Amino acid sequence: MSTVTVTSEEARKPAAERNSAPPARRAAWRDVVTFRGPPQPGLELWLSIAAFLVVLGAWALVAETGLVQPQILPSPFAVVAAWGRLFADGYIGDIGISVGRVWAAFLASALVAIPLGILMSGYRAITALLEPIIDFVRYLPVPALVPLTLIWLGIGEGSKITLLWIGTFFQLILLVADDARRVPKEFIETGRTLGASDSSLMKDVLLRAMLPNMVDSLRITLGWCWTYLIVAEIVASSSGIGYELWTARRYGKSPEVFAGILTIGIIGLVSDQAIRALHRRWFRYLH
Repeated sequence: MSTVTVTSEEARKPAAERNSAPPARRAAWRDVVTFRGPPQPGLELWLSIAAFLVVLGAWALVAETGLVQPQILPSPFAVVAAWGRLFADGYIGDIGISVGRVWAAFLASALVAIPLGILMSGYRAITALLEPIIDFVRYLPVPALVPLTLIWLGIGEGSKITLLWIGTFFQLILLVADDARRVPKEFIETGRTLGASDSSLMKDVLLRAMLPNMVDSLRITLGWCWTYLIVAEIVASSSGIGYELWTARRYGKSPEVFAGILTIGIIGLVSDQAIRALHRRWFRYLH
């Protein structure tokens, strides 16, 4: 008869845990292809880098083999050279101007949309007053509003920021209202039981409970704000990424056009990943 030696550490474990064999440690690659598998940040990062390299390699292959005309699809090397020319001509200033316009419009949208969205979720009268107008405006194409903004606000920064604000605010306010409505009613009822006023409920209960989802909504609408940048900067503008891109298009400079498009994409990617990182840090219990 064979004997089994149990260490002191194993002896301290519950009997059920001692009797069950520990699960075999799955390989990291199995986790990333398993539905709702555990996170593998390192491997996920390498997969993301690999995806970009595959796209870049396919782009270089198609462009360098002449399958597509360079005027239609310039090679990555031509785009890098175009970046060099742009930065030599002060492109960093254009980037700074565009980033400032986007963030000014985005922050102005958030400052107005967050309180109004919370009020819409709590008071039916406010919803009845605002929602039809918001639904009407958010379906209007932003380019169609360019002539009006120029007539009303002129060719200065106000018209550009207003166009970006229109493209962002009317989407964001509905997302914020939906985030607030998703907060369980039990939270509100508990607050009322404890004697909280309406303002306290919105500030201390509703806002705190909806904050994780609201940060995601802000991240999404920041991306929308960037999509309207070209529209805002091609009319009566003399600076910005959109202006440089549109000028390059006018003279048939495809590498510079691609450089402008990729610049916006890179800035958007960095901004998105930064907000994702903050979300993981602020709301660790959700990750």
